[in-house]
Amino acid sequence: MQLISVVLVTVTLALAQSPSQAPAPAGAPTAPGKEVGFVSLFDGKTLQGWIGDTTGYGVENGAITCLPSGKNLMTEKEFANFHLKFDFQLTAGANNGVGIRAPVDGDAAYDGMEIQVLDNLDPKHATLKSWQYHGSVYGVVPAKREFLKPVGEWNSQEIIAQGEHIVVILNGHTIVDADISKAATEGTIDGKPHPGLRRQSGHIGFLGHGDRVAFRNLRIQELR
Repeated sequence: MQLISVVLVTVTLALAQSPSQAPAPAGAPTAPGKEVGFVSLFDGKTLQGWIGDTTGYGVENGAITCLPSGKNLMTEKEFANFHLKFDFQLTAGANNGVGIRAPVDGDAAYDGMEIQVLDNLDPKHATLKSWQYHGSVYGVVPAKREFLKPVGEWNSQEIIAQGEHIVVILNGHTIVDADISKAATEGTIDGKPHPGLRRQSGHIGFLGHGDRVAFRNLRIQELR
């Protein structure tokens, strides 16, 4: 009887000291590294692993945040084919972008590719071209609209680059699903050269214009 009592007491104490397994509240950051095959690009505390304009971005509340002077912040590592996931938060009228297969130098929107990050609904963006809206491959592929959450709320986004196939998923909705090979050989809808469409690999980065935009839960899976 004494042995059973000791065991029961020990189990009870262990359960009482175990951390709660209750689900995280809505809107809470997803713990990086929990998805099979994905690795984190951001430690949640520092800009270790990032290069470029490291003074124009800061880490605030577990997010990489573009500051008033922010321009281009790039991963140290280059990526070819990948599945990128992240959350972002816009401020009113904010304009940024996610560069993919981009060089460190030059204009990432042309010498690589830029996936637009933009508050579409702000009046100052009333005259946008179709290829400038959020999620578009800038100058190349227009994105479907109407899936952004209100300014100040966190959005989730995925970018899949597999050869010439580019997919952008916003809050669970596919807004771009395109083969960029035709644009690379026959011309783009903005009428400008985009040599970056033919790049096989490059850096991933944030392309700031001095507007406050925050990014968190950055994780990536490299594809063959």
